[in-house]
Amino acid sequence: MRQAKIYYKGEWAGVLAQDDHGHYTFRYTEDWLRDGTKPPISLTLPKSGEAYGSDHFFPFFYNMLPEGGNKQLVCKSMRIDPDDYFGLLVTTARYDTVGAITVQKMESNL
Repeated sequence: MRQAKIYYKGEWAGVLAQDDHGHYTFRYTEDWLRDGTKPPISLTLPKSGEAYGSDHFFPFFYNMLPEGGNKQLVCKSMRIDPDDYFGLLVTTARYDTVGAITVQKMESNL
């Protein structure tokens, strides 16, 4: 399983995960849910105590990925499969993104 911390304006808002079968989940942190002043990270992912699940990469995160020549350059230089959306996201969305969301890969304890 691969996991990444999702930050909203520098504050940890949730965890995005991909299991070994390609299923994706997103779950808000308890602290984020408890604080009524914290917004959802996306209108398509309203604040909920339940995890969101999908067999496809969430469109919200997909739209953060580079496209065209930029995607080709990143994939080639970082040796990322162009269809590895999770890997591409954690590689390209760590620091400077368009919008309030950044992504930090969580290291596995295995």
